[in-house]
Amino acid sequence: MKKISVVVTTYNEEENVMPMIEALTSLFKHELNQYDYELIFIDNCSTDKTEALLEEACAKDKKVKAIFNIRNFGAFNSPYYGLLQATGDCAILMACDFQDPVEVLPKFVKEWENGYKVVVGVKNKSKENPILYGLRSLYYKLIRSLSSSINQIDHFTGFGLYDRSFLEIMRGLKDSTPFLRGVVAEYGHKIKTVPFEQPKRLHGKTHHNFSSLYDASMLSFTSYTTLGLRIVTITGFLFSVGSFIIGLVYLIIKLRHWYYFNMGMAPVVVGMFFLGSVILMTLGLLGEYLISINRRTMKRPLVIEERRINFEEAKND
Repeated sequence: MKKISVVVTTYNEEENVMPMIEALTSLFKHELNQYDYELIFIDNCSTDKTEALLEEACAKDKKVKAIFNIRNFGAFNSPYYGLLQATGDCAILMACDFQDPVEVLPKFVKEWENGYKVVVGVKNKSKENPILYGLRSLYYKLIRSLSSSINQIDHFTGFGLYDRSFLEIMRGLKDSTPFLRGVVAEYGHKIKTVPFEQPKRLHGKTHHNFSSLYDASMLSFTSYTTLGLRIVTITGFLFSVGSFIIGLVYLIIKLRHWYYFNMGMAPVVVGMFFLGSVILMTLGLLGEYLISINRRTMKRPLVIEERRINFEEAKND
């Protein structure tokens, strides 16, 4: 009997965690009853009752497993690490807020049985704020256009099924700041996309704020594009040429003594502010690349566990 691991990420999901366990358990008792399964919940140091509820669920059902991190390691490291702990023939990654619909899982499994190694959920519709959805669409199109060598997948957030062979590829990367969407696009083979309509959260409010969305965009930008550095290089070259020409023209005018500037210091001040803003933007962009490089060279662990429940097997790093 094949075994399916379902990895569910949680952070302050006290209202959703028990309904999620019930929905997944029911799914494997009915539609997917021909498969063995395990439910792995990886908690990013919740401050509500999520941890206590997971402990209770683990005590009642050994197929429910839990990993508790010592702190919040973010929306990228924790899911990636959770997938590496899966012991099944494949692993399905999903969030606990029900915006990754449970009813889509049988479609993932069907495509996996058809021979696909990676089956990803793609949001073709969403019940979230239409403005936010539109901004996400522009972001995905921008990243895809900039990543000329990597075919990025639009509206793919990590929700999907990953065959054990792909999990081994993930494990071998040893990346301390992994970007799962980019890893799938770069190393995934036999990929199948499954469209779905993203519903609203079942309970609670989203934990994604401007900071987390900015981190996601910068991680994808610095990991899979070089356009930023090229823009800096080209901009610097153009400003150098422009400054040389302006300086040369100014010198010629001065030498001929036929015209004098009487505009005071205003042009100089405006020019200084403009050049200063360009320099700051350039330094900020270079800093983002350096941060990305620094995190990867430090080889820090993906997460540090506080404890785990119902894991009899050896821990996978």
